[in-house]
Amino acid sequence: MSTSRSAWPRAVGAVAAASLTAAVLAGCAETTSSGSSEGGEGLAYGATKEDYIAAFADVDPIVLQTQSPAPKGSPTGVPVERYLDTVTEWSGGKITFDVAYSNAVAPPAEIDNALVDGRLDLWHIIPQYEPAEYPASTALTDSSFVSVQSALHGPLQSNAWINQVAFDTPEILAEYEDKGLKILLPEYNSGSNGLFCATDRRDLAALNGAQVTASGRSINSEVSALGANPVSIAYTELFEALQRGIADCSVTSFTVGMLGGFLDQTPQVVIDPAAGVAVGWGGMAMSTQAWDSLPLVAQQLLWDSLTVYLESNIEDKILPNTAEGVKAVLAAGGSVHPYADDARSALVTENTRLLDAQRTNPAFDDDDAFVDRIESATAEWESIIAELGYEDVTYDEFAAWYTPEVVDLGDYSTKVYEQIFLPHRPA
Repeated sequence: MSTSRSAWPRAVGAVAAASLTAAVLAGCAETTSSGSSEGGEGLAYGATKEDYIAAFADVDPIVLQTQSPAPKGSPTGVPVERYLDTVTEWSGGKITFDVAYSNAVAPPAEIDNALVDGRLDLWHIIPQYEPAEYPASTALTDSSFVSVQSALHGPLQSNAWINQVAFDTPEILAEYEDKGLKILLPEYNSGSNGLFCATDRRDLAALNGAQVTASGRSINSEVSALGANPVSIAYTELFEALQRGIADCSVTSFTVGMLGGFLDQTPQVVIDPAAGVAVGWGGMAMSTQAWDSLPLVAQQLLWDSLTVYLESNIEDKILPNTAEGVKAVLAAGGSVHPYADDARSALVTENTRLLDAQRTNPAFDDDDAFVDRIESATAEWESIIAELGYEDVTYDEFAAWYTPEVVDLGDYSTKVYEQIFLPHRPA
């Protein structure tokens, strides 16, 4: 497995992310960025925290309005807190954030509007809530079933390739620009989705007619291809729906299962390495007006810190929730299985159809190029994760194998930043 050690602190509750990984912010680029019209000279990639603090010495205090999807102190909000705390610390306290918790300013489907009208300066955006407004971004989300499905390689690969494709797809970037938004982090997820059921439903006979909670166009199609009936039930009502038998299964992740507290009711889990289902995604954006008003050094710090969020989302949310979720499933007498052959074949056939359909998607000038990009990036990042030396284990083994110390994401974060984010760094 990877042996280099990220410099980011692991303790949640202290000043999170007190220093970025040395390889990401103390890399080896030597060129100095030119100044912006709003705030003087920028810093070269590789600047230290001391360099950043010095560069902010003459910058007026900046307060950015943002929000968290979680209550203050909630584990769900840890990636948010680590990102914001890093930016504040590395700016010497010159950038601070006025945080509204539990989406108090705007619900997820309205965040883009809140960014444009000035209620928020920075926050998450979930384009699949408005597919007609973001057809290219939604097409990328709808294709996310191509990701690796394993417990460790899965989140590492899936949170990398999709950002590479997003930045390489002009239509996706244009969707944000046309709405007055600056995309920072195009996509992140909460881990692989699986089929979480009360009873064993691995083959088509067992799945036939089952009521399965699902959300998203691809997921609904995938559930139907398995012979089940997709039903829409709000996350807040999942526990009761599964407890009362209104739904037999849910397409969800271990993260959502842990947060919802229903894994003991759905201990029979199907996650198949050869047949994935789509996942829910979110991104991070600013209003273009707020972004353009920042001095260059502030833009660079916000950009350089993005892998703090991405890494924390994996190491503070996905991996521990997967480990604890598997423990809960095993304690309830369940396990994590692949599909039976007939169900796997049906799902693979449907996924092939869904991906092929993107080749005629009117959202893209060259839709063949979009799909080719997806296929190339997924294969590339599957290879990169293996080359970085990260060990992978089965889900049932992951519960006993995983501890925070056994997975060091330093090498991964450096590779993600330098290959995906560095080419787009403000200069």
